[in-house]
Amino acid sequence: MTEKTPKKTERVIVGVSGASGALYALSLMKQLAQLQIETHLVVSKSARLTLAYEHGQDARFGPADHEYSATDVGAPIASGSFKTRGMIVAPCSIKTMSEIATGVTSTLLTRAADVCLKERRPLVLMVRETPFHLGHLRTMTALAEMGAIIAPPLPAFYAEPSTVEDMVDQSVARCLDLIGLDSPLTRRWGEDLEKGRRP
Repeated sequence: MTEKTPKKTERVIVGVSGASGALYALSLMKQLAQLQIETHLVVSKSARLTLAYEHGQDARFGPADHEYSATDVGAPIASGSFKTRGMIVAPCSIKTMSEIATGVTSTLLTRAADVCLKERRPLVLMVRETPFHLGHLRTMTALAEMGAIIAPPLPAFYAEPSTVEDMVDQSVARCLDLIGLDSPLTRRWGEDLEKGRRP
């Protein structure tokens, strides 16, 4: 008798846009798989080019439980009636962030993000491009007022990273915290790390 694979009861949408930092999306997919979360992946054309530049032509963002073309605006994640825990865009380009802020969404990635906002579900944007000018900052303020969480992937050195992957994994794990998921890769102050040191 073969053991049945446990049914995944939680869904998370993963958006990947064209900013540098494909490694954040790779880490996110890995951690969601470890948590047995059903993944719904949508990748922009620019993100696929970035992945190839940064990790080689054979690199892939998956495996995902469901993957959609960015042009497939009829996909389930384009509807508010399709329930999910929320969405993380990793990394999030300025262009993608700006489109979400306007509500005039032209791709499935930005439409899915807009749905999260209108349904009051968590939307975490790992905005990757710096420095920010005043227009970028005003756009982030507008998104925060709408309910989005702006979470640039900044390294947490108190977590004692020894590799680039450690820094990436910690940033992604903290974003999973923001949608209520507890990644085993999170290093927490006062729990996994020395309590006697100042953070």
